[in-house]
Amino acid sequence: MPSALRPFDATRALRLARETCEIEAAALHATGQRLDGRFAQAVQRMLQVSGRAVVMGIGKSGHIGRKIAATLASTGTPAFFVHPAEASHGDLGMVTPQDLVLAISNSGESTELTAILPMLRRLGVPLVAMTGGAQSTLARHADVVLDSSVEREACPLNLAPTTSTTVQLALGDALAVALLDARGFRAEDFARSHPGGALGRKLLTLVSDVMRAGPELPVVAPEASFSALMREMSAKGLGCAAIVDAQGALQGIFTDGDLRRRIEAGADLRAATAGAVMHAGPRTIAATALAADAAAMMEEHGITSVLVAEGARLVGLVHVRDLMRAKVI
Repeated sequence: MPSALRPFDATRALRLARETCEIEAAALHATGQRLDGRFAQAVQRMLQVSGRAVVMGIGKSGHIGRKIAATLASTGTPAFFVHPAEASHGDLGMVTPQDLVLAISNSGESTELTAILPMLRRLGVPLVAMTGGAQSTLARHADVVLDSSVEREACPLNLAPTTSTTVQLALGDALAVALLDARGFRAEDFARSHPGGALGRKLLTLVSDVMRAGPELPVVAPEASFSALMREMSAKGLGCAAIVDAQGALQGIFTDGDLRRRIEAGADLRAATAGAVMHAGPRTIAATALAADAAAMMEEHGITSVLVAEGARLVGLVHVRDLMRAKVI
């Protein structure tokens, strides 16, 4: 705890907050300006390894390292974090000669990190250093050095890692972006490593994953009476029914909207058959299509369900509620 707690000063707090943003923004700009061929060398080294990027760091640099490893892994560069202290006690066995180590240290003299550098050299593992110490032990052992030096920390005491960790984080993001671009990483690839996220659901969920099929389908024959058609629609509760022939070929669809329009037109439907009132040639979608495409079709045409067909045969139905349940929309 601090020795003396000063009275809260809102004006001072806002001034320090703005100064922090300005100091860190200036440091990021300076870092971007001094990037040179060494950054490209680091990216090339990381592309060349057949193993993984092993990220290491201690203290606040370790926290940044964990985030960098996670970002790399989610954008096409297999990566994981190893704590340098644990590496000295057995976890170094996780590192293979096929890997590359990205070591992060503001000073470049972190004892836990420098202690394992000779062993990494002996293993022949490429070492990329992210450090503010150009002449540090870490820099001297590295194959490529990324300069993360800062003029000052945003901390008023110039002690707490603030600006330096912001620069480290930005350099890690810069590596990830350059690598994903070089690998031709696409949105679909991102979705595969984020199956639980909104993008993953949109790019990975197929119509077949969410559609209703079999007994859940509201289906009648063309010769079915209008009352039978209404009973089927009410029983399945989807606001529509598909009309199929004896071979399962789709003939048409009848919806709540069709019923309303015919009643408004004064039509006598009591003696009608399903085939006589159906809307022929309904919109369909393939089971292998993305569920997001079904959602787009519904939005475009102002409908709440889409029939799923394989050729002429009806195989399913997707309702807007199915898409909401799967969190596609």
